[in-house]
Amino acid sequence: QVQLVESGGGLVQAGGSLRLSCVASGSIFSISAMGWYRQAPGKQRELVALITSGGSTNYADSVKGRFTISRDNAKNTVYLQMNSLKPEDTAVYYCAADPRVVGGVYSGSWGQGTQVTVSS
Repeated sequence: QVQLVESGGGLVQAGGSLRLSCVASGSIFSISAMGWYRQAPGKQRELVALITSGGSTNYADSVKGRFTISRDNAKNTVYLQMNSLKPEDTAVYYCAADPRVVGGVYSGSWGQGTQVTVSS
């Protein structure tokens, strides 16, 4: 199985930037896609960005043009660069390998989550 360790969350003022990192270990060869999800208080966990093994990416409409997902295969690390942050970006951000969310049930491998708080 895959183990994921996240870092980079914190407090930032609106308009600022943060970069989240997720280091993967274990059965890395088996990963087809990695993604970042977030969950705000009282809301469902939602997909923020996804990158496939082929390098294709996709983003939630709310973050397009502001967030960038990337990977460094040599370091077994995936990143989420977050620019022009808004208070509504405040959430716990989760890294996931081969994520699936069906009917509120999560599968794949998930990190512990890292808090991002954007103040106004």
